[in-house]
Amino acid sequence: MSSSEQRRRQLAREKFERQQSRREEARRRTTRITAIVVAAVAVTAVAGVSAFVLADKIGDDDKKKNDTAASQSPEPTPSEAQSESKAPEPPMKIDKKAAYTMSLATSQGDLTFSMDAAKTPHTTNSFKALADKGYFDGTKCHRLTMEGTGIFVLQCGDPKGDGSGGPGYNIPDENLDAHGKTDKDGYATFPAGMVAMANTGQPGSGGSQFFMVYKETKLPPTYTPFGTLDDASLKAVQKVAAAGVEGGADQGEPKKAVKIEKATVKKD
Repeated sequence: MSSSEQRRRQLAREKFERQQSRREEARRRTTRITAIVVAAVAVTAVAGVSAFVLADKIGDDDKKKNDTAASQSPEPTPSEAQSESKAPEPPMKIDKKAAYTMSLATSQGDLTFSMDAAKTPHTTNSFKALADKGYFDGTKCHRLTMEGTGIFVLQCGDPKGDGSGGPGYNIPDENLDAHGKTDKDGYATFPAGMVAMANTGQPGSGGSQFFMVYKETKLPPTYTPFGTLDDASLKAVQKVAAAGVEGGADQGEPKKAVKIEKATVKKD
């Protein structure tokens, strides 16, 4: 591969990561402003209109600070990313020495991948807790990335379907050593069939979104690898990828919509 082609793919990957971070920052900003307005309304009911005016000013000041911070860096600081966690992660109930299988009954066939709880106990436990309560049921795989980005993944696990949703808590990064050595640009190899956690680009910011690699991909070694697709499931994801993205874009909703009808996690 020529150096110019390698550089093009590297720039495409960096653009993709910045887009994910900007979406997450926009979601956090909306959440903060909404919280301020709700608090202002509650105070107004007791103390009068002046309290709402004060809160509105605070909201403007907060927005200016956030806009300034966003202009300096496309990614949130680690503390901001982790502060999004409104609730603790689920209590540990799995067998940390066991293997588990996650099965997704989807509109494009069954997708199944194995999870090693010994290497990713927090991730495995979280996915089992979410699956047990039907969290993934009825959701769609909202993002497929193609050749133009240099990334080959199908991303799922967002109940909002736009890349901004999560379970209300974060889980720690795990098993990052499994990526092995990075190349000269700091990228690790994600082989076809790997299932890994999506995040905001900051430590400990994983939630419920995950991606399935359908073709070897180079990414930073900061995404928890926690599962491996079986052969039939990998082929099913590759068929989805072969159909491309809506509108012919390099990334977006797949033409072959992938809706998760039912998700289950069982101990092997």
